[in-house]
Amino acid sequence: MCASGIKLGNQGGGKPRPGRIGHLCYNVLMDLSNIQQVVIALRQRLEPVERADQLRDALEGQRPNARQAAVLIGLFEQEGEVTVIFIRRASTLRSHSGEIAFPGGAVDTTDESPVRAALREAQEEIGLHPARVEALGIMSPVFTVVSNFLITPVVAFLPEGPGELHLQASEVDDLLLLPLRGLADPAIAHTEEWTRDGQARTVYFYDYGVYRIWGATARLLNALLGLLNMV
Repeated sequence: MCASGIKLGNQGGGKPRPGRIGHLCYNVLMDLSNIQQVVIALRQRLEPVERADQLRDALEGQRPNARQAAVLIGLFEQEGEVTVIFIRRASTLRSHSGEIAFPGGAVDTTDESPVRAALREAQEEIGLHPARVEALGIMSPVFTVVSNFLITPVVAFLPEGPGELHLQASEVDDLLLLPLRGLADPAIAHTEEWTRDGQARTVYFYDYGVYRIWGATARLLNALLGLLNMV
């Protein structure tokens, strides 16, 4: 399945430019509702967690002033579907308020690794106990221009599900458990070309029902789906 089209985008006072949607095609041979297939594929294709610092440091050399962050992309089976954990950030936050994101945040000096930071943040924000989490690996870190974060994405499997969760009201307004197969529908995805400080950047969007996932979170979702699209 593929989707294409034209969109316009703008960011931070930059001038909108036409942005053609890339052909988003996903591997129809991969059953994205089968948790075993998905987990096996990700174990084979993700970078090992032991390389988290190495990958981050390589990119940090290009962005020496970037702040360090980590997010947890948690997957588990629910009602026969591979389900992805998202949060809606609290509307009272000063930055990115009300946006959909993965659990995560800034790396503290007490965190021994980006993986530990992602686990700590997920426990603080949604009450996900680290003992329920099996880290499958990491994806390449991404840099966010607006917030100046270098984000390490940690992909994890929750064999027994997330358990009873408790949201941190000051950080999280809502918990979203969305099916991976539905998120992989190319009809809900598009890209826009935004210009900021004279530089054009591709911004990803996924419109799943009433939920709009965009920005760094959508870029990470696109990377995850791209890994599962490998043949």
